[in-house]
Amino acid sequence: MVALSDTADTARANRRLIRESMAAPLLERDHERELAVRWRQQGDEKALHELVQSYMRLVISTAAKFKNYGLPQADLVQEGVVGLMQAAARFEPERDVRFSTYASWWIRSAMQDFILRNWSVVRTGTTAAQKSLFFNLRRLRAKIEEGTGGRLDDSGRAKIAEELGVSRSDVEDMEMRLSGADQSLNATIGVDGEDAWQDFLADDRPNPEETIAELKDGKTRSAWLASSLMELSERERVIIRERRLREEGSTLEELGVKLGISKERVRQIEHRALMKLKNALLRRIDHPAELALLGA
Repeated sequence: MVALSDTADTARANRRLIRESMAAPLLERDHERELAVRWRQQGDEKALHELVQSYMRLVISTAAKFKNYGLPQADLVQEGVVGLMQAAARFEPERDVRFSTYASWWIRSAMQDFILRNWSVVRTGTTAAQKSLFFNLRRLRAKIEEGTGGRLDDSGRAKIAEELGVSRSDVEDMEMRLSGADQSLNATIGVDGEDAWQDFLADDRPNPEETIAELKDGKTRSAWLASSLMELSERERVIIRERRLREEGSTLEELGVKLGISKERVRQIEHRALMKLKNALLRRIDHPAELALLGA
């Protein structure tokens, strides 16, 4: 009952806002400029309120144009008010442009951004061309289908792509996205079904047994590498660690300077150490139990 009351109160508030906005008097050019100057130069909030209130009708009418996107009109109006306030903050009265013309762009842009953020959980597009495709595809498709008397085909998609400056694949992708709304994974399959869509999604993550086995194998490999390194000489271990076990390995020349030998000698020692390390690891792989008992 409370929810119904809240809904009814919201609906009444929205109707009252629409009535008041449409009843607000239109501004003459000179008075509009005067209000804009008072707000911009003097920070006069009364002037701002009158300016915004007078053009709330723009917000209401623009929100009505986007009603087919399935979002609450109250939310669209709220976003439009944000755009209207942004327009008031940026409007330059000295330019020979009506505030209504300037504000229309900001109101429309704010609503379009809101629709793109909330129309689908899948991001629809970020470039200006993709946004234009989202908001113009239905209109252009209807125009082409009406002219041909049939469904949109490849040639129709090519015409839309050329007109909006996007690829044909972009048109096809957007057409698929607009063909249906998002569906909850918790929704049941069929009217009387008990199974949800999410019950049939495959989980590619490793199961607990695989996770434990991978951790154990990782620890085993680390232990084998550590014990195999101990079979190398001190200089061989230094070269292997510096060249192979660091994210950014040292060069042959750098190690040669550090060890007081030539870089060719470093290369020879590295090659020999790698062979010894490989043989040591192979022994542990072939005979893990015996080496563990021997403490190797």
